[in-house]
Amino acid sequence: MKLINIGFGNLVSAQRLLSVISPDSAPVKRLVQEARDRGMLIDASFGRKTKSVLIMDTDHVILSALDPRIIANRFQADAEEEQKDEEG
Repeated sequence: MKLINIGFGNLVSAQRLLSVISPDSAPVKRLVQEARDRGMLIDASFGRKTKSVLIMDTDHVILSALDPRIIANRFQADAEEEQKDEEG
């Protein structure tokens, strides 16, 4: 199982991650509020400004203080490393 660092020592499963999105739009803000109401919100931003929202296949919504590009780069680096392991 590959884990991705989403900041402050927090990790999420790469296999469970559906998308990483910016929290700025109204639909995303509604999604976050609905997840909070359902008890499915995990705030991993440690009180910092939320810069990315992670949508998981378990219906959890995770808030992170890292920029979505940083998380995407970490995901991509893990995928490339996994591909090298399979080839070699």
